[in-house]
Amino acid sequence: MKNILSACLLVSLTVMSLSLNAQKAIPIPVGLDAYRKWDQLSLQRIGVRAYMRSTYDRTGGGADASHFLFMNKEDENVTLSVKGKGILYFFRSNHWHGSPWHFKIDGVDNVVKETATADPVNAIKTLKETAFIPDTAFPKPLAWTWGATKGADLIWVPMAFQDSMNIAYSRTFYGTGYYIYHLYANEQNLSQPISSWNVNKMPDQDVVDLVNLSGQDIAPKNINIKQGQLKLNQKNITLATIKDPLSLVRAIKFTLPLSKAIDLERIHLKITWDGAAYPSVDAPLCLFFGAGTFFNREKKEFLVKGLPINIRYDYVNNKVELGCYYPMPFFKTAKFELSGITPEDSEISYELRYEKLKTASNRNAYFHATYKDMPKPDLGKDMTWLDTKGIEGHQQWSGSFLGTSFIFSHNANLNTLEGDPRFFFDDSKTPQAYGTGTEEWAGGGDYWGGENMTLPLAGHPCGSTEKKTAVNDKDLIQSAYRFLVADLMPFGNRAVINFEHSENVSQEHYESVSYWYGMPWPSLIKTDSIDVGKQDDELRHAYYSPEASEVETIRSRYEWGPDKFPSGAWGLDLPKRIAGYKELIGKEIYPAHEEDGRHTSGISEFTVSISPNNLGALLRRTLDYSYPNQTAEVYIAKKTSVGKVKEIDWQKAGIWYLAGSNTCMFSRPAGESAKRVYQVETSNRRFRDDEFLIPAKLTRGLSKLRVRIKFIPVVQQLYPGKDFPKPSAWSELKYGVYSYVLPQLKPVK
Repeated sequence: MKNILSACLLVSLTVMSLSLNAQKAIPIPVGLDAYRKWDQLSLQRIGVRAYMRSTYDRTGGGADASHFLFMNKEDENVTLSVKGKGILYFFRSNHWHGSPWHFKIDGVDNVVKETATADPVNAIKTLKETAFIPDTAFPKPLAWTWGATKGADLIWVPMAFQDSMNIAYSRTFYGTGYYIYHLYANEQNLSQPISSWNVNKMPDQDVVDLVNLSGQDIAPKNINIKQGQLKLNQKNITLATIKDPLSLVRAIKFTLPLSKAIDLERIHLKITWDGAAYPSVDAPLCLFFGAGTFFNREKKEFLVKGLPINIRYDYVNNKVELGCYYPMPFFKTAKFELSGITPEDSEISYELRYEKLKTASNRNAYFHATYKDMPKPDLGKDMTWLDTKGIEGHQQWSGSFLGTSFIFSHNANLNTLEGDPRFFFDDSKTPQAYGTGTEEWAGGGDYWGGENMTLPLAGHPCGSTEKKTAVNDKDLIQSAYRFLVADLMPFGNRAVINFEHSENVSQEHYESVSYWYGMPWPSLIKTDSIDVGKQDDELRHAYYSPEASEVETIRSRYEWGPDKFPSGAWGLDLPKRIAGYKELIGKEIYPAHEEDGRHTSGISEFTVSISPNNLGALLRRTLDYSYPNQTAEVYIAKKTSVGKVKEIDWQKAGIWYLAGSNTCMFSRPAGESAKRVYQVETSNRRFRDDEFLIPAKLTRGLSKLRVRIKFIPVVQQLYPGKDFPKPSAWSELKYGVYSYVLPQLKPVK
């Protein structure tokens, strides 16, 4: 009877907590707060979208350098152009290439250089260490240059913009890069106002000090703790089950005997939240903690010296210390297990620290580490490292993607890195994140020159420079990691994390762990859609566009990789012995398909349904990307009547802007300091999905929205004296309408 009463009390208290907490406004940590409030990483980022743009090859090949949206002056070659309210959280270039860089924010040109810029031809020969200029704006460990990274210049200093941001390269030789930024719908829900960044701002010292703690135990010390030692004398062992409702795990630590570490590296860590049918963490120890193996060729102190995760070697006391400090909320219980043990007398120690959850339950999400083993990737198709649809028995998940730890070769083959990351969120057919090669994702350049490196948020911790220099089989294992903190990527119902395997021709053995937060309930639900060009659908949504074209039928593709299976790539020795390889050569992988719709140089209006309980909305438009630099003002009607236009009270929601087109500029001049060249490239991929955030102040309590799209002409040439192939216009093939909502948590039983 006592147990029944206790269970009922637990349910009542939990439901009460959920109800009360649901009413509280929890500011989303942004800017430098995204670091200093790292204990709130598990919070749902409702009304936030992340995008990763890059200089990727628009034709689907592997030539990812020197692609520009458009060119202005000789020293203004634009790689990124954004309008809206947001923050650039990450910038990456290959070495110093492109420097001086122009970060044009809200109309102010902030010029950033790298010390190798003065003599780029001889930089590698004459310089061992370089820095950004001005160096005070980009202190380590928030910024690193190629001497430390073994090939890339990296900036994690947040750069906020209120209305617009452009990144332009002064030089085009080998101008490669990728960038991660967030856009925000509801500024009043942020931890601090968006204030335009300028190059004279210095990052706050407390954030610099925090990131400098990488490799150390950064979690609170004086909180609840479970610890112990155990012998690995069973195949499966339960370390601990924590029964403390509404709690947050702050630290998971293991200490292994140095002499046994390599033997124990493939034991799986399993964590199950709240009695779920499946563990949310199930991964080999080595990969979970950021490395493909615990073999430490150079006997360094740190194999992984990350901010949220680290691997440290104590050669004095003959032990290896593993630590993970990603915050992990649970509402009832947390179960920690080890599995896949080969029973023996080895003894390890563990430590789990946790405290009470201080933020609303339904604003948080469970921590996951999803392991994927891919011994032989499918030729011609991306690897999927994570697809949350259906995972752990649930169709929809909301949360944030946090990064990866992965093995890209078991045979010291660095050519496998010629593959782009492509991430799709909430069923978009265009990747919201499209990067360049795989080593770029992990903070390197030019395969790190084969060398190892470890930084707070990216690294190549293990693997010999090449096969002939490997000292044993473990030294052949090549792995890398990328941890997202401020630049995490929120999603509302689904995340798909894809990577090419060397232009999808490699059949190396890949393994990956994807880190993510997720709740098995959506925070973004599709409430309506309109298929422009379909008469019934246009009538149903009161579509009105007096200057629209007649219905056009377009046959094209999305940007999903090479259209056809290649016959060769990047000098790889593509063995004819691979079964079915010869039969695949020339085979169409992504065939073209047809879409219809309209374009206009005037206005378009339509009425769509949303959830009355919304916290804002998202419009997704399928468009023809052959029309360049599509720009429009978006208005929302407070009244949903579709009578005479003058009766509707229009409220401006913002500018909807998509830079560039399927035609871009490729410039690879003969030398480092040579003037740019003008090579126009037009891809056969005209279909694209693009997004626009509508703030909650314009949607709250409404079940219908009247939307007005007012086209804004843009005068932008492809390069001086050369127009884009088509004049600018507003293309609309389809609109999808999504409502942000609070996840509907079920009471804890």
